[in-house]
Amino acid sequence: MSEIIPQTPNKPQYRPRGRPWQKGQSGNPAGRRRGSRNKATLMAALYLDGEAVGLARKAVEMAYAGDTLAMRLCLERTIAPRRERPEPFRLPPVENAADLAPAMAAIMSAAARGVITTGQAAEMASVIATRLRAIEAAEFDRHLTALEHGDTAH
Repeated sequence: MSEIIPQTPNKPQYRPRGRPWQKGQSGNPAGRRRGSRNKATLMAALYLDGEAVGLARKAVEMAYAGDTLAMRLCLERTIAPRRERPEPFRLPPVENAADLAPAMAAIMSAAARGVITTGQAAEMASVIATRLRAIEAAEFDRHLTALEHGDTAH
């Protein structure tokens, strides 16, 4: 049975049973506030409050004792992983399909020498492939326009 919620002295309002929100409608459309922390995270922070220095010291001791997991943990916290960043190196211009091979060779060489990361090399190869598709589309359009105008010289 529904529960009566007194709203005004004359008209009682009934609270619907079950879920009060319609399907697909959120009870909190704005979502969780930015920067709010999970209850488990807050509990862990309270539990470990003041223990960070001791835990770090123990992890370093374990790393020195040969614990590889502790070594990795210590290194990951002290040396930041390499991030993708722009690296200068000479790339030949790509004006037509014939220029693709030298450009790809330059990218592969730079990745092999460690000038750029493999992720950067893959991204640059993707950019060159997109450039090549644009060149091919422009050539196709030029040939199509020439055929439409009856110009068979090209």
